[in-house]
Amino acid sequence: MSADYVLETRNLVKAFKGFTAVDDVNLQVTRGHIHALIGPNGAGKTTVFNLLTKFLTPTEGQILFNGRDITAMKPAAIARAGVVRSFQISAVFPHLTVLENVRIALQRKEGNSFHFWRPQSVLNKLNDRAIELLDSVGLAEFADAQTVDLSYGRKRALEIATTLALEPELMLLDEPTQGMGHEDVGLVADLIKKVSEGRTILMVEHNLHVVSKLADRITVLQRGAILTEGDYATVSADPRVREAYMGTAASEEQDRMNAEAAAEAARKEGVEA
Repeated sequence: MSADYVLETRNLVKAFKGFTAVDDVNLQVTRGHIHALIGPNGAGKTTVFNLLTKFLTPTEGQILFNGRDITAMKPAAIARAGVVRSFQISAVFPHLTVLENVRIALQRKEGNSFHFWRPQSVLNKLNDRAIELLDSVGLAEFADAQTVDLSYGRKRALEIATTLALEPELMLLDEPTQGMGHEDVGLVADLIKKVSEGRTILMVEHNLHVVSKLADRITVLQRGAILTEGDYATVSADPRVREAYMGTAASEEQDRMNAEAAAEAARKEGVEA
């Protein structure tokens, strides 16, 4: 395995009583990249995530993290090794404050998450680091707010802060902008770009605009197998992807983006003239 790959799968297969959900997937995630996993509903994206974090056991194949075979490891051990999926620590308690949520994640990292009898002064020592994490996701001013009162986009930002508290080397983000309005999508996309510095991100994402903005490399799944891979320009130009990934919707979205790019180019040309 090349040292450039933080994560690699070899001939990964998951079959359920005759149905093959993941079929001979060879995934290579380059260190420091944002790598997007896309495809239509039922393509196997979430199943791949479940295999990587061992919520499912592969039928065949290997999973390597930093060259080490982690196929047989338990989910908690994989998280401790540095592979963290956002929902694994998304114990975002709605009736605790934003600061308290991050502090709980920090307690988990230190291995004392159930030491509720410890003095408040001991727990307060984690506050400075918690504030740093909140600041990194733009939530420092909401530290004392009740989590239930946050907008959906800010709740997702809080999830990312609690993920960062575990100091992941590889973050797995499953549909980070799903269900969001336009404003929140932009906020979370900018946040993912910001927190990607110094770490690797593998994400499942349906929003093509977000993928085009963030992804260094894209893997397209169809019926559990890899259809194609490459950067956004390469993948979006592949007619098989336009047909497979959300069908007409993907084509219309790509056409819209192409039209916007052409209009912007024409506008700039007119200004220069």
